[in-house]
Amino acid sequence: MTLFKTSPPLARALAERNYADATPVQSAVLTEEAEERDILVSAQTGSGKTVAYGLAIAATILGEDDKLSKAAAPLALIIAPTRELAMQVERELAWLYQYAGAKIVSCVGGMDSRTERRKLADGAHIVIGTPGRLRDHIERRGLIVDELKAVVLDEADEMLDLGFREDLEFILEATPAARRTLLFSATMPKGIAALAKRYQHNALRIEVAGGERGHADIEYRAIRVAPHETEHAVVNLLRFVEAQSAIVFCNTRESVRHLHATLLERGFSAVLLSGELSQHERNQSMQAMRDGRARVCIATDVAARGIDLPNLGLVIHAELPNDAEALQHRSGRTGRAGRKGVSALLVPNARRQRVERLLAEAGVRASWSGPPSVEEIRKLDQERMLQDSILTEPPAEEDFELARLLLAERTPEELGAALIRVYRSRLPALEDVTDPGQGPERREPRGSKNAPGKGPSAKTSKAPRAAFSGEATWFRLDIGRSKNADPKWLLPMLCRKGKISKQDIGVIRIFDTETKVEIAEPVAAQFAANMKRPGGDNIRVERLSGGPEPTGPDAPPKGGKPKRAKEKRDGPAKT
Repeated sequence: MTLFKTSPPLARALAERNYADATPVQSAVLTEEAEERDILVSAQTGSGKTVAYGLAIAATILGEDDKLSKAAAPLALIIAPTRELAMQVERELAWLYQYAGAKIVSCVGGMDSRTERRKLADGAHIVIGTPGRLRDHIERRGLIVDELKAVVLDEADEMLDLGFREDLEFILEATPAARRTLLFSATMPKGIAALAKRYQHNALRIEVAGGERGHADIEYRAIRVAPHETEHAVVNLLRFVEAQSAIVFCNTRESVRHLHATLLERGFSAVLLSGELSQHERNQSMQAMRDGRARVCIATDVAARGIDLPNLGLVIHAELPNDAEALQHRSGRTGRAGRKGVSALLVPNARRQRVERLLAEAGVRASWSGPPSVEEIRKLDQERMLQDSILTEPPAEEDFELARLLLAERTPEELGAALIRVYRSRLPALEDVTDPGQGPERREPRGSKNAPGKGPSAKTSKAPRAAFSGEATWFRLDIGRSKNADPKWLLPMLCRKGKISKQDIGVIRIFDTETKVEIAEPVAAQFAANMKRPGGDNIRVERLSGGPEPTGPDAPPKGGKPKRAKEKRDGPAKT
């Protein structure tokens, strides 16, 4: 680590952000050898490269001055593969150059191009954008590149992967030959080498991504899971690690939507990010994560390219990445800028060898274990409760007055138990999970309750729910298979909205247009009242006097046998 050596306005901005030491990539681009030269940098995501090239181009566009002159044609151009990364770069350079008086304009797909053209016409020192939009502005003469002194290609390998080679070549051909070209890439495939050879001059090769450097702050965990318990393992991991924010990766939009709905039902504050969302919706999801309104983001690889979420402490691969590069890219969302992070892969036994190959190709080691158990998480909950602000913050005098009133009516043990209930009510419910061990993948016996497409009409969670030995009351819900009723989300929804526990719920029977649920008699009245309260799921609940026989379209014909309802398949999301 070395101290930053840069111009006074940038040094001031760094000091205010508590940047005392430079990361390896930042040190490398600030050496005398790299000064005013083209550079070809191999650096992992999260290595501080945005600040690195922001510092590297400072001498080029500022010279000996502390302030930039009035904005006109841009002096520097930053090209990024995605809208999210371009906007992230804009935020980083905005604070880094705030005392240098830089005017920064972003040009990305999905935004109003007319507004961008007006901003460019008003003048800019630094322009940041995606290849397609930048090319469009150049062709329309909205972006004048004649005065450019520096061009930066950020995550160049991803831009080639996304098919932007032609756009990049057009942009580089249009810019002045005397410019500096700074090329940053996590990997160095042949396409990057060819691009560097053609458009850079006597480039200095800088490599800081070798060995363990790109993974030093990431702890890799491989979690053995039973195939039908993947979602339960996600829930328990989120509760066990309890990172300030987390991202869960799936391979398809359908899987993202399904897991997002599942986590919402279990009480997590979650957003989703997939290619089918509009730019406005994606921005809203990212803003919810940044300002703390959401803690979990469920995303596909394409949608998550280049995003940088603050305090992201956990990455979960709910569905396995396709290759080692995808594993590194996903995992690189955490462990950034010196902060520690966890990358957890959920591994069915049938996929173990594939995961071992992925880890070997990525050059990382992972610790293997089963999913966090209910007992482990409850033990952590006890420790976390003792450190919770509700206990550690000094009470106000009015708090003491109310406490004395409560002590006059209740024992200290009763008040302590009530406090525990309040604390637990804020936490998402835990899931019972099993460790499948290291043997071959277990198959469900033919006709088993869990075998896809098999079983009786009363589909429940992963195992049949037994009827109560004591008294119980049946309730009817106006939702059935025709509206995708499924125990995987029905059970947590009933617990959350009805304010009861899993132990209070007996048999769940799902029919075509309705669902019958058995509720323990002692909590039946409370359940009925809570389910009728407005908000959340708009499901009508009716108390029944008899048992679970279906009515309406599900009713058996007179004098005949009841129709056998087809089971709703209960399996993992399709990959």
